[in-house]
Amino acid sequence: MPTYHANLVNDVKTLVCSEPHWLASLANVSALLFERMPDISWAGFYLLKNKKLILGPFQGRVACVSIDIGKGVCGTAFQEQKTIVVPDVHKFPGHIACDIRSNSEIVIPLIKNKRTLGVLDIDSTSYSRFTEEDRKMLESVASIVTEYCNLEDFVDC
Repeated sequence: MPTYHANLVNDVKTLVCSEPHWLASLANVSALLFERMPDISWAGFYLLKNKKLILGPFQGRVACVSIDIGKGVCGTAFQEQKTIVVPDVHKFPGHIACDIRSNSEIVIPLIKNKRTLGVLDIDSTSYSRFTEEDRKMLESVASIVTEYCNLEDFVDC
């Protein structure tokens, strides 16, 4: 993992380990990613509640409040329990355009004890913005979030 990515992962871990409340931690993680990742237009979380993905802490423009499981990139990543990198969201079947300026997206499921609790969603106005290194780094971030934040306090497990 390149130094930039390793430093970002370490900073996320420091933020999350120093704050016991999941809401504050997710707010700071989304702010850190938004601030430090270049060419990002949105960074945030959707969490499972009442069999839907509900908007959590984020940075960026106004977003969709809820997403059905299996719908759009977020709902598909959640359902399939795997990271999805979309170089051109306009070519993704069923893409949900919360922000019409968005052109590429990466969504990482938040999985703990084989249960998917939500997703980390990052958008960019550029096409093909997200690299393999970004994927690995953001999967590490998702792993830290699920390990240290008690998301079970909010989500329906």
